[in-house]
Order: sequence, then structure tokens, then C-alpha cells
Amino acid sequence: MNSAPALNQLEQLKKFTTVVADTGDFERMQAFQPQDATTNPSLILKAAQQSNYQSLVQSVKAAHPGLSATDLVDYILVAFGLEILKIVPGRVSTEVDARLSFDTKATVAKAKHLIALYESHGIDRKRILIKLAGTWEGIAAAKELEASGIHCNMTLLFSLVQAAACGAANAKLISPFVGRITDWYKAKLGSNWSDANNGGANDPGVTSVKRIFHYYKHFGIQTEIMGASFRNTSQILELAGCDLLTISPELLAELNGNRSTISKKLDAMNAQSALSAEKITPLKLDESSFRLQLNNDAMATEKLAEGIRNFCIDTEKLEALLAG
Repeated sequence: MNSAPALNQLEQLKKFTTVVADTGDFERMQAFQPQDATTNPSLILKAAQQSNYQSLVQSVKAAHPGLSATDLVDYILVAFGLEILKIVPGRVSTEVDARLSFDTKATVAKAKHLIALYESHGIDRKRILIKLAGTWEGIAAAKELEASGIHCNMTLLFSLVQAAACGAANAKLISPFVGRITDWYKAKLGSNWSDANNGGANDPGVTSVKRIFHYYKHFGIQTEIMGASFRNTSQILELAGCDLLTISPELLAELNGNRSTISKKLDAMNAQSALSAEKITPLKLDESSFRLQLNNDAMATEKLAEGIRNFCIDTEKLEALLAG
């Protein structure tokens, strides 16, 4: 008698962690049955350029003939979000214009506009996460939005101080990046980088998320942690047990096709000992302390700035596409 086939790695991972699809390509995500989905300007631009989504893009343009390309972007983001919400049972993350990353007031206004667009289609705001950059101004906007019942997903997180400040602001969720941190250290180390020594559990992107996880769990911070920006399945599996992980369709497919056994790697029970080993204590989170700690972290400072720049570029490309 043949025994039932073992669960694939994606099925196993779902036992430890909420799996989220990181894509604007909603047709591809259906096969993986994610709980939630995340988008950003780069992912929406990529999807909007695909032939199979031209009818969606054109229908939005036709419905709003007098709008500028800048204003149309909001309607495109929401149009993709609405389609995604037909597939996922949970939430979709929609990002505020990255050009507002240093303007708290404008960020709050844009977030409220996006929520109003979703609600005009009968979507409960609890199913929407507004994505904001992890700048001081973005975190201040999140604090104001959360107080008014609009939940936020803090993105472009590369450091513990950003994560701690988001927790203090009662942000619903943070997206600490993994792969982009690894990229920075790989470039920094050059020929001294070794997958054997610097990969797996020692991957700097992985250890960054672990540190945030332990800090949150030890100090009772309720903000959800969603690891993001993965380069390979090893990084994903090293974070099994994280609250959520947002994963590209390509890596979801790899996990789906592998039946090797995986294990839970993150456990809140280990938080105190992990923080003690690194001599980590509660961080000072007033504005000047935040800015100094972020500035002193060269990797986080560089990757945050680069991330905002690139999202600005792709937003402008999306505007150009819509203006055409």
C-alpha cells in the first residue's frame, strides 16, 4: 500500500507562517492559495505592461477620461487590488506614492484617498494595508492613520530602529527586507563573501529579521512581522515561524515543487536569550535618536534611499505608461 505523498515545502511552511503572494500578477498567484498579497509600484508597473492586463488598464483609463496620469495611478493601484481581493481571503497591500516618503501630511491624505477608493467598491478597510516607507515621516503618518482605523504595512525596513519605531507607532505590520540586505553585504564583501559562511542561518538579511522578531516578541510589540524581498528559498525557510512571509510567484513555485522536510526556525520562546546574546536593550525612539541610529547604519541608510528612489522611478514610468 502506497503511503500518501509528503507535503511540499509550501504546504509545510503554511503550518508555521502565513504565506503572502508578492506580485501584481493576480492570475499567477491563484495556484498557490496565499492568505494575503502585497504590491508595490514596481510590481504594478510590471503587471500593467503585460498583454493579459491591458483590458484592465484601458478600462480604468476609459472610466476616468479627465484625470491626469498622476491621479490615474491611484485608480490603477486600486483596480489591481480589487482583482487580487477576489483571489485572496485576507488583505492586499497598496503603496502610497514613494515621492511622499518625507511628507507626513501628504502621505496621510493619499492613504485616506486610497482607502476611500476601496470603500467606494464596498471593500472593508480591514482588508487593506496601506504601504508606507519606513522613514521618520512615514512612521509618523502610520501613527496617525492607525489611530483613525487605517492599517499600515511599513516597507523598506532594513534596521532594528526602523522596526522598533514602527512598533511604537502601533503600525499593523512591518515588512523587513531580506534579499536587499544580503545584496549590500555581498557587494561589500566582494570576493570575501562565502555562501557557506554567509548564507543559510548566517545570511545577514535573515539575521536582521530574526533580530526584529526577537525584539518584538520579547518586548510584547503586537505589530505583525512579514519578511520580504527574498532571493532564494533558503532565506525563506530560515525564517519559517515568522508571522508572515511575502514571496514572489517564482519562489512560491520552487517551494511548491520541493518535498524536502522543513522545520520551524523562529520561536518567541527564544527571544530573551537571543537578545541577551547580542546585548540588545530597548532602543531610544525620539526623532533625533531615530535619525542618528539610522544614519549610523550605512547599509540601512543606503538601501532605504535606494528603495525610495527606485519606487519613484517606477511610479513615473507607470504615469508615462498611463499617459500614452
